[in-house]
Amino acid sequence: MLDAIGLTKRYGAIQALDGLTLHVGDGEIVGLVGHNGAGKTTLVSILAGLNKPDGGSVHVDGIDPVRARDRIGIAPQHIALYQSITVREHLRLFGGLAGLRGRALAAVITELVEALRLTEFVDRRAGLLSGGQQRRAQAAVALVHRPRLLLLDEPTAGADPETRQALLDVVKDRARDGASIIYTTHYLPELTELRATIAVAQQGRIIARGTSAELLDRLAGEVLLRFDVGEYRTATHDPSATLVDLVSRARYPIRGVELRTPTLDDLYRSLAAADVH
Repeated sequence: MLDAIGLTKRYGAIQALDGLTLHVGDGEIVGLVGHNGAGKTTLVSILAGLNKPDGGSVHVDGIDPVRARDRIGIAPQHIALYQSITVREHLRLFGGLAGLRGRALAAVITELVEALRLTEFVDRRAGLLSGGQQRRAQAAVALVHRPRLLLLDEPTAGADPETRQALLDVVKDRARDGASIIYTTHYLPELTELRATIAVAQQGRIIARGTSAELLDRLAGEVLLRFDVGEYRTATHDPSATLVDLVSRARYPIRGVELRTPTLDDLYRSLAAADVH
């Protein structure tokens, strides 16, 4: 569905993208993670056809993003709503620009309003909405034309739990319908709930790509034993086997045991630390 190959982009002395390559299949959710300045937002703008790379190529359904804009939906990192018009007017405007009319447009609006829990304020001007309500309205605008490629750039930043859950549920539904989704976030537990594959961006490149299990296999977990006289903690790639070995050799009564397997947060921190060094 999406093929981005060898993308480069420079802003003066800043190399925002440096040969970045990313493939996303039909129905796949890709969690794009990385520290600030890794190139995530620049990549999203290029994939949406809003910016042009200096080098490399991008194809959405085999065509250039600029000509595929009717197949692309984007919810940018910063709120981009018209403050003086209502949520319903936003959906009518952008649905109409995508060619939806009459009953078809009304049906899509009803579906999105219910799915994103917009019913109570669908006829309220965007400028009067809370931050979480604006996040949901912006997502609805990105989804109104049922895009084949959905680009969500930190869609739940600063959002309340209701907004976060509504957005996650809709993203999962659209992936089941076959949409390809790039989901940029710093909230790594969201990617677990979405069952997303992961692409880690660093210095304008994708440096790690795969399922969470594949990426976490390289990280050590931890075993902690508590004794009356203190505690012992050790890093290990096989916490269960290490625990059995430590228990068999323990010289004092064990008062507590804690096993910790690596998480996506550990992966993010380890890659960020590697970038610093």
